Amino acid sequence: MALFGRVGGGIYTKAADVGADLVGKVERNIPEDDPRNPAVIADNVGDNVGDIAGMGSDLFGSYAESSCAALVVASISSFGITHDLTAMLYPLLVSSVGILVCLLTTLFATDFFEVKSIEEIEPALKKQLIISTVLMTFGIAIVSWISLPSTFTIFNFGVQKEVKSWELFLCVAVGLWAGLIIGFVTEYYTSNAYSPVQDVADSCRTGAATNVIFGLALGYKSVIIPILAIAVSIFVSFSFAAMYGIAVAALGMLSTIATGLAIDAYGPISDNAGGIAEMAGMSHSIRERTDALDAAGNTTAAIGKGFAIGSAALVSLALFGAFVSRADISTVDVLTPKVFIGLLVGAMLPYWFSAMTMKSVGSAALKMVEEVRRQFNTIPGLMEGTAKPDYANCVKISTDASIKEMIPPGALVMLTLSSWAFSLVWKLFLVFLLEPLSLIAISASNTGGAWDNAKKYIEAGASDHARALGPKGSAAHKAAVIGDTVGDPLKDTSGPSLNILIKLMAVESLVFAPFFAAHGGLLFKIF
Repeated sequence: MALFGRVGGGIYTKAADVGADLVGKVERNIPEDDPRNPAVIADNVGDNVGDIAGMGSDLFGSYAESSCAALVVASISSFGITHDLTAMLYPLLVSSVGILVCLLTTLFATDFFEVKSIEEIEPALKKQLIISTVLMTFGIAIVSWISLPSTFTIFNFGVQKEVKSWELFLCVAVGLWAGLIIGFVTEYYTSNAYSPVQDVADSCRTGAATNVIFGLALGYKSVIIPILAIAVSIFVSFSFAAMYGIAVAALGMLSTIATGLAIDAYGPISDNAGGIAEMAGMSHSIRERTDALDAAGNTTAAIGKGFAIGSAALVSLALFGAFVSRADISTVDVLTPKVFIGLLVGAMLPYWFSAMTMKSVGSAALKMVEEVRRQFNTIPGLMEGTAKPDYANCVKISTDASIKEMIPPGALVMLTLSSWAFSLVWKLFLVFLLEPLSLIAISASNTGGAWDNAKKYIEAGASDHARALGPKGSAAHKAAVIGDTVGDPLKDTSGPSLNILIKLMAVESLVFAPFFAAHGGLLFKIF
């Protein structure tokens, strides 16, 4: 379901978005969400399909899989051997406290700190993350103190490791705070309130090419701190509690998921409200307000994607620990040719998957652009506003493309693992995937988010610098729109979908671990 929502929804919404922007904004010089644009309905519907259903199913998948990994690792450790029920249920207790904390956090936005101006929107959303993280830290401490024995033993690759309750608390806390760090770094690189996005917007003065170059450079640079945060959380949690520590660290990162989902949904709701205001011909001041809400929501949506990517890395490593335990793997020789082959093929898979999803968006957008151009050229009175466009045909193009084009990426995910089990080394399969995947996903998501907000920065004209680059329809604005259309499939299709690629393969490998242990590498045995 997550794959369907993310990949199918991403193709649906981005095909419509790219088609509407390229023909409407760049070629015809009409406003965004103008009712004369045939692709505008498909664009607004796509926001719900890709950003609401896709993100929700993605984060829920991470949530369920991190709980699954923690429970599986616990069940094959001393927790399971001694039937220590309270310690076994610790991952679920952490999740339960997270729900209560997020419910309490909402009161701060609705009752304690009421937003009264546009400038307060984004800080209010960021406060939600900070408040939920601080409250969750205290909640985890209380749960750890009440539910866990002072010392207990867990399974650590064939030996029993003694763990203290405060060490397990630190494992959860380090994952929780690593998630907050990833969120704020993502916000810094994608919000138009900071210099990285403003530099990208400034590069539009010399055209779309420099905009694309600056955006790519920003995306590559934005990977550094999130990966270091994930690395530190892996090191600390593994040192304290082996693979069980990594599993509960992933759970800690996702424990404030309700707050993350709420602020993530903020952007698409604001975007659709702006679209309705534009199509209904409401006053310009209303559109300015919805654009301000959308710009803040766009940044918080990028934060949500950062959480999803960071948690996917931890969850997949936790699932790998469960996979290693179930398959009874003790050592792997990395100096053998088979392992090197597996390393290369595993590192290639995220690129293959990204190529499929990017091309799917491109081909669907191509059909959409041709259809929108056809309607503008053949329907008399469309540009003058005296005739209605054929919205249904554009919706049909997006719907057909999303269902048809998601089959190859889905097949790649489901079939690669089974063929790998027979043909190549399978024991380090997930590690091979994990290394390049997190880097590509973070870079793609942040690059697309930066291009989108650079465009909004120029359109809003809130500062002297932004006004110097604008107004709408200027050469710099058209270059920013082109950058945004290039970034759309990166931030809403390929980048976020990579989370699901690794999680789905991790769960599949965990389920079939005993089978792989018995029959893995069959092709090498034959030859």
